[in-house]
This record gives sequence, structure tokens and C-alpha cells, in this order.
Amino acid sequence: MKNKILLILCLVGLIYSPVIAQKLDMDMLKSMKARSIGPAGMSGRVTSIDVVTNDPDVMYVGTASGGLWKSTSGGIKWDPIFDEEKTGSIGAVAIQQSNPSVVWVGTGEGNPRNSLNGGYGVY
Repeated sequence: MKNKILLILCLVGLIYSPVIAQKLDMDMLKSMKARSIGPAGMSGRVTSIDVVTNDPDVMYVGTASGGLWKSTSGGIKWDPIFDEEKTGSIGAVAIQQSNPSVVWVGTGEGNPRNSLNGGYGVY
């Protein structure tokens, strides 16, 4: 029953989408510009996340091909911190919770796809 309802909704959407598209005034979109909204906007897939348990505003995000990013604002602002290394591919991030200034980073990405990037070990 759920599948039939979903199919009907999809068909209705296909029928009415050209009508809706014709009513969209493209002039309304001309002033819009693309903007970066964080590591996902510039770096691709997020592969690993870790947070300082005693200070959850501090977090690290590893990306498939965009390096390692750090936020001290709970994810509002991000800074790249792995730009000078041999690879931008991060597969694992682990904060040493007993000493949060130590962050372990495993390079290389373990999600096989056409954009797979190799690593250079653990930093």
C-alpha cells in the first residue's frame, strides 16, 4: 500500500513539475551567488569525526580529499590544519582524550569509489 501511494505521488510530481518550472521567474535567481559553508562544501565526503569530550565545541573532521579541519566553535567556523602534508586524504581521526592536544590522523580513504585517494600512514 505504501509503495502504491509513493508511486502515485511521484507520478503527480512528474506531471506538475513542468507547470511549476514555467512559473519560476529566473530573474529572481540572478542575484544569488554560491558560497562555502564548511568542509563539506569545499572538501567532499566527510570520512571521520571526533570531538573533545570535555569541550564539545572542539572537533576535528577528516575528509576524503580535503584534509583535516578543526572547529573550536562547535562547527560554526572551520580551519584547515593538514594543508602542508603529503596527502589530503583522511580516513580516520582520533583525539587522545587524556591529552586533547594530541590528535591521531590516519591518511588514505577506505571508501572505495572512483575518487579514492591513497594515504601516507598515521600522523
